[in-house]
Amino acid sequence: MSSGGGSDKSGSGGGGGGGAVKTPSDFLKSIRGRPVVVKLNSGVDYRGILACLDGYMNIAMEQTEEYVNVLYISTSKRTLTDGS
Repeated sequence: MSSGGGSDKSGSGGGGGGGAVKTPSDFLKSIRGRPVVVKLNSGVDYRGILACLDGYMNIAMEQTEEYVNVLYISTSKRTLTDGS
């Protein structure tokens, strides 16, 4: 008796390949020890080697560099009294 389920016939088309579905936790475990980029909401990037992480997304990185991103550069309007 087969438990067929038809998971490979779902037609979802995403992911490519016939392997099992990976959870975010599986992905994070698979990249431990590899170079990563962590981007914070503040716009700061940290680039380094992912050393470890826990279920709360606390991470430890090695050989890390911090990159502060410039979001934009703008000029202000000049008035005639500002000079040229």
